[in-house]
Amino acid sequence: MTTVNPEPLWRPDPQRIARAQVARFQTWAAEHHGAPSRGGYPALHRWSVDELETFWEALTQWFDVRFSTPYARVLGDRSMPGAQWFPGATLNYAEHALRAAATRPAEPALLHVDETHEPSPVTWSELRRQVGSLAAELRALGVRPGDRISGYLPNIPQAVVALLATAAVGGVWTSCAPDFGARSVLDRFQQVEPVVLFTVDGYRYGGKEHDRRDVVAELRAELPTLRAVVHIPLLGTEPPPGALEWSALTAADEEPVFEQVPFDHPLWVLYSSGTTGLPKAIVQSQGGILVEHLKQLGLHCDLGPEDRFFWYTSTGWMMWNFLVSGLLTGTTIVLYDGSPGHPDIGAQWRIAERTGATLYGTSAAYVMACRKAEVHPARDFDLSKVQCVATTGSPLPPDGFRWLHDEFAASGADLWIASVSGGTDVCSCFAGAVPTLPVHTGELQAPGLGTDLQSWDAGGHPVTDEVGELVVTNPMPSMPVRFWNDPDGSRYHGSYFDTYPGVWRHGDWITITSRGSVVIHGRSDSTLNRQGVRMGSADIYEVVERLPEIKESLVIGVEQPDGGYWMPLFVHLAPGAALDEALLGRIKQVLRDQLSPRHVPDEVIEVPGVPHTLTGKRIEVPVKRLLQGTPLDKAVNPGSIDNLDLLHFYEELARKRA
Repeated sequence: MTTVNPEPLWRPDPQRIARAQVARFQTWAAEHHGAPSRGGYPALHRWSVDELETFWEALTQWFDVRFSTPYARVLGDRSMPGAQWFPGATLNYAEHALRAAATRPAEPALLHVDETHEPSPVTWSELRRQVGSLAAELRALGVRPGDRISGYLPNIPQAVVALLATAAVGGVWTSCAPDFGARSVLDRFQQVEPVVLFTVDGYRYGGKEHDRRDVVAELRAELPTLRAVVHIPLLGTEPPPGALEWSALTAADEEPVFEQVPFDHPLWVLYSSGTTGLPKAIVQSQGGILVEHLKQLGLHCDLGPEDRFFWYTSTGWMMWNFLVSGLLTGTTIVLYDGSPGHPDIGAQWRIAERTGATLYGTSAAYVMACRKAEVHPARDFDLSKVQCVATTGSPLPPDGFRWLHDEFAASGADLWIASVSGGTDVCSCFAGAVPTLPVHTGELQAPGLGTDLQSWDAGGHPVTDEVGELVVTNPMPSMPVRFWNDPDGSRYHGSYFDTYPGVWRHGDWITITSRGSVVIHGRSDSTLNRQGVRMGSADIYEVVERLPEIKESLVIGVEQPDGGYWMPLFVHLAPGAALDEALLGRIKQVLRDQLSPRHVPDEVIEVPGVPHTLTGKRIEVPVKRLLQGTPLDKAVNPGSIDNLDLLHFYEELARKRA
């Protein structure tokens, strides 16, 4: 690929650079810890990975992390997997998340928005009171440090209270969104054996009510470790027999008591998409998440007490946990519970307007859908408070960068666009937002502080301006402390460390450019390899989905038993479009002209839809396995797919080709 240095799409002005917390941190760290005072972010990043322990110690001091007992050293063992962070230290995540209640009790900690789009505030003092009341009730139920607490909840204030109360008592939180079916939830919760389950009776989405009481009944029947079920009447129903009422558990005026736990004590369990088997139950620690999220949200996202932080997410996606951590920086967080496109595709922009969001996060897919629908966000809504639009979930195509920039520039706004990439595995970003750096079209600004991100070739050598494997060569505090039910660590090791021993291999193709920015090309386990030329699927999608006739696409590279290679492109057409010779010709022409003649598909096939994981990611590997003849029940975990019926099309296609 070309990484010739073009003019940036955007540069921060000197005032933005001067007030950015990462710039002020660098000045302070230079004075107190020997960080470079010159060279800007690239020099600070180099120091942060070369002097890993000094950097993380400086960060905990800058953000005033409260260690109730001191640490022996920053990094007791830096080997991966198994790095030991801040051994000897004790602390509590929830205590830090609620600190702003002491100085700003009457200001909003949460802004809850449903499909009416009218914000409803929860103040810092009220949030702290509810957490205190619920934490006391959990202790009264016999919940002890290490016990698992689960939530079958939408993105509502009660979910935040339940997470923080769980952390306060030293419990381990885990959640699924209520659009997950019973089997999907049980695949996750049965692994961790929760003792308390928080549930709603249903949820509202797309202007409709969805009753989930039958699913809740099934969960109660299939989770024998439950001691208590807590009923949240979102649809106004009475609690089922034996369930506790939310209002009763959160009524007391109780000061929270924060259990002081070891730095590596589990905070929550997140889950991989689980497309080809049981989801991996990923355990992250109270201390690791605390310091990683302070770094990411405070320095990279530049969030503070004056900000309002909105990211469209659900409780089944790591971005919800990331959003809740906005409280660590004293930021007001915006919780939207509803459809991203109700009553129209401009819904998310309307929420950003009505909540005064300063950082608005969404998916690349939503940005591209707005572009296709000719939405004009900065013209149609008052987005004058928005300083940054951030995207994740998939790479933001260059056209998405240009569209966002042009839409806001037309209204005179100076918009910082932050495309970020990381993963559930670390509940953070490997690369993305840096408020003091320019933005280049189609590129993530830089690797994160403390993250020695590299691109490696097949021989394990770092490459620049070339496509390679995304690797991280030093530990990050939020890397999993373990997987649940993986006693010998073999599943954890096999997930990240089998290819390059002692080095985290994430499974993405990336390019690190000579100017230090990062380009994400898609998953390396679904990489397209034609005649030795490798290309990520994201590159194909970016080109093909510019065509107005294409709603969504899916490209698969299938190795054939005879040594051949078949690369079909599946297209889900926009309403009224037809896959005729003219459209076929245009698809092939744009791929030939804008990417590579080698990556023109062998066939273009119209499909009724593209299957996704429950968190909205296209499932490439399971479809590839189907096309290679793997039976459906072996190729995919049905509980992880948003529309299982769509897979029957690919299954039938494989049968016909065989």
